[in-house]
Amino acid sequence: MGAMDLFSALAVVVIWGLNFIAMKWGLLHFTPFQLGAVRYAFAALPMVLLVRPPRLHWRWVLLFGLFQGVGQFSFGFFALKLGMTAALASVLMQTQVFFTALFAFAALRETPNRPLLLGMGLAAIGLVCFGMNFVGPQTGGAGGATLIGIVLTLCAAASWSVSNIISRLALKASPGYDPLSFVAWSSLVPILPFIALSAATDANASQWLHWQTWAALPAVAWGSVAYLGWAATIVGYGLWTRLLTRYPANRVAPFSLGVPVVGLASGLLVLGEVVTAWQWAGTACVVAALGCVALGPRFGMK
Repeated sequence: MGAMDLFSALAVVVIWGLNFIAMKWGLLHFTPFQLGAVRYAFAALPMVLLVRPPRLHWRWVLLFGLFQGVGQFSFGFFALKLGMTAALASVLMQTQVFFTALFAFAALRETPNRPLLLGMGLAAIGLVCFGMNFVGPQTGGAGGATLIGIVLTLCAAASWSVSNIISRLALKASPGYDPLSFVAWSSLVPILPFIALSAATDANASQWLHWQTWAALPAVAWGSVAYLGWAATIVGYGLWTRLLTRYPANRVAPFSLGVPVVGLASGLLVLGEVVTAWQWAGTACVVAALGCVALGPRFGMK
């Protein structure tokens, strides 16, 4: 991987690591479905007015929008709402690496190389360390996590991994498509499903028909949805999808293992979440896994 692509991957790590803080703040003012609708409205506008539609079949745009948008963030937002800390969510979301490798092998016949296998092994040890917070009477920093929160986070990770595979299948069908255009136009897809889900399930959905409700939102709410829509979606997924068009899915996905490092640090410093000894041990394993995947091939590991 070249220097610019490596920089892009690390930029995504930082953007997505801080993403969980923005989610937590956004959910103080919106329900999960409402936050999803506003997030993707910000992501789609004004980008769809500035970039041309992607040159590929619309089924890939639709599928990517449904799995990466409605699937991942319906599960993810509800997980954070129903008992998941930002720090632990940033860790459990990285199980998408295992889902992606599994789906890539099944759908694309991509076999993992030695650095990836070693990195995934270290990452698995790290996830076990994080899980140790649930062993015994003291749950430490994972005390805010619930079983439903964990299950929903794993469902979000699985949806994310499916969108990774869709990106690769879209590339096979239409080589050379523009990743930024693909992400921007696919951001239109989740808006109506999220609005429909909010109208059907949220008791306060009708209040958003009045401009006074929007005017009363504090700056932190607007800042959260702007970050989620523009930084995390357009910039983050634009760079991520570009990497997936240049490299195999099981080569790119492990870079997201760096997200928990940023997620844990931001949860500790910004939200005041507690990081236990087991979580620090897991973070060390994740850093080692990322280093193995990123630097292994440079030292002759194949």
